[in-house]
Amino acid sequence: MDIKSKNKIRFVTWILLFTFGVSGIVMGICNGKDYMEKDYFHTQQFEDQLNRFVEHLKLFEIGRINKEDLKKKITVTAEEINEHRYRYGDLSTQITNIKGQYEDKIKEALSAHNKEIVDMYVAERDKKIADITNNFKSDEYVRAKIVKEKEQRIDQYLQGIESYRSEFMNDKAIFTYYLKNTTTGEVYTNVDTSRGSVADDTAINNKNMLFIQSYPSEKYGGLSNREPSSLLNYNDVVTPLLEKGEVSTFEGKIGVPNGGASTNPILANYHDFLQKQKVFFIYVISSIFTFVLSLYLNKRTPIMQLIPTARWQSYYNRIPLDVAGIILAFTGLLTFFLFVVDNNFHLQRDLYDYGRGALVRGMVTAFFVALVLIQRKFWTERAKERIDIKSDWQKSLLYRMYKKIREAFAIRSIGTQILILVAIVFICGAGSIIFFPLFGLIGILVLIVIINGAGYFNRIVITTNGLVRGNSEPDLPITGKSALAVLAGNINTLKHGIKVSQKEQAKSERLKTELITNVSHDLRTPLTSIITYTELLKTPNLADEERDTYIEIIDRKSKRLQVLIDDLFEASKMASGNIELVKEKVDLVQLLQQALAEHNETIQQSTLQFRVTHPETSVYAVVDGQKLWRVFDNLIGNILKYSLENTRVYISMKPLQEDVVITFKNVAKYELGENIDELFERFKRGDTSRHTEGSGLGLAIAKSIIDLHEGSMDIEVDGDLFKVTVVLNSRGS
Repeated sequence: MDIKSKNKIRFVTWILLFTFGVSGIVMGICNGKDYMEKDYFHTQQFEDQLNRFVEHLKLFEIGRINKEDLKKKITVTAEEINEHRYRYGDLSTQITNIKGQYEDKIKEALSAHNKEIVDMYVAERDKKIADITNNFKSDEYVRAKIVKEKEQRIDQYLQGIESYRSEFMNDKAIFTYYLKNTTTGEVYTNVDTSRGSVADDTAINNKNMLFIQSYPSEKYGGLSNREPSSLLNYNDVVTPLLEKGEVSTFEGKIGVPNGGASTNPILANYHDFLQKQKVFFIYVISSIFTFVLSLYLNKRTPIMQLIPTARWQSYYNRIPLDVAGIILAFTGLLTFFLFVVDNNFHLQRDLYDYGRGALVRGMVTAFFVALVLIQRKFWTERAKERIDIKSDWQKSLLYRMYKKIREAFAIRSIGTQILILVAIVFICGAGSIIFFPLFGLIGILVLIVIINGAGYFNRIVITTNGLVRGNSEPDLPITGKSALAVLAGNINTLKHGIKVSQKEQAKSERLKTELITNVSHDLRTPLTSIITYTELLKTPNLADEERDTYIEIIDRKSKRLQVLIDDLFEASKMASGNIELVKEKVDLVQLLQQALAEHNETIQQSTLQFRVTHPETSVYAVVDGQKLWRVFDNLIGNILKYSLENTRVYISMKPLQEDVVITFKNVAKYELGENIDELFERFKRGDTSRHTEGSGLGLAIAKSIIDLHEGSMDIEVDGDLFKVTVVLNSRGS
């Protein structure tokens, strides 16, 4: 047998020993008061039986109520006569009320022409009126009526007492009694005296009795009829009359005879007590021994060391902290409940039935004891491992509920309204007692949903308030598919749209500033040269060679300025949309060749090697040929200006289904950077030092033209490789 199996057996054995020991000790504490008594006749159960018999004796023997004597004691006071007389008002009021009671009945009988009924109602009415009238004429008349009412109350009361007679007769067969009135000498007994005369209570002696209670005694004192039986309820007629009776005291004995009918419950309980008392002491003593043994075994090998936790500890740590604590507390309380509640060694139970029930209960209790110890071990290990208590607490259900409630009341007006609404619903539902438990359960679930929804709504409101103030709020969580979740998603989308818009606006402002700076720089440079050389031309005695040189510079700078102004004007028209395309069917292959031919001399003078590929046949598209030629011209011009010397340039045109794809690839002379999108902006150049002759508007104008043709123009940069892809739609060709 391996170590794990041995540890399991030792753990189960210890749990059973500990449970048996604690159960026996608890049972001893709960029942020790009864079983530590000398015998059954000293237990509370027997004392209750004896007291009940004494109360029955007061009712039917020593304190027997004589109905006729009781009725003779009836008295009627003047206050009672007046109360009876004016109970329903004065004479005129009572007569009016009686007439009103019969008025409608008599009218109905008259309308039905039923004279017998009419006469009957009239006779009843007149009889009552005569009775009421006599009440106000004679006190004796009223006194007689009150006496009759009290006699009826006495009869009803004594009939209720008779319901206890069957119990008294049963107890009378169990107990033997001999009681004598100390004043009158009258004897009350159920001792059989047919075979001889009994002059005193010696008829109840110790030889044939299991139990004898003498009166008067130190514990009970003497028997008296001064206090009526506790079984009697207070009656405003009978009780005052009983208190006026003579007070008598009694002495004697009440005993339980040895032997008798086998059905005698006191004798059965007496013999059961003797047997169970032995079992009780054996059970308690063995439990104490077992408990001490379990403590000894635990000292040798602590039971907590036998519980393996390594395999399941990680799973236990995932349980929220408060949930784990609640489960541990609940199982602990349930275990305590199993130890304490219903652990009485009941006298009325059969030993076999009790033993069987105790075994089942012991096994269940042992299971929960083991469960508590295992949870305690996991909890202890968790406390050792978990250093970040704050993080553990924030994952708990209580903390989450606290956050939900805080969110629900983040806007107090909304939280208060919801709280009032829920309170009203609960109050209305509490009116139905039958359905209250079900309503309470449903109401609690609804309350949780409402608090959760209110917290979610308040969180949305707080986030939107922060966004209005310009704060950078985190995204709202999207939970479920409710209207609030949709609203939260829309707010997140709107927030990101605002951020993008703000970035675009900031970018636009930056580009606007750069545009002004670049335009100023590019226009000022040639303009400054023109002004400078114009002033130099005004110099007297200027040599012809110098004059020709200055005029040539002014001419070149003027043309440069004209190009810049034309490009700026055209870019402005493109941006504003104030341009019209003159579309016609154009051969794109021929248009590309014309653009290349325009730059043929420059290409020949450069060190670049152009590789142009296009279909052998014509490729037609409906476009504005002049504007599209400008695109090709700008792209080829940029290649010639910004390509690295002694590199190849690739230009290709490929028909692709309904589109035509034209690509321009070259190796850039200048480092382009990562933000290639800015190359489409106005006055942006690959040469950031702006030493080249470009206007910085070429790509921007080209893209605007392609966009007007509902095509696309994209730029790709891979290191120094610069690629422009133009896609045009060839439909309609």
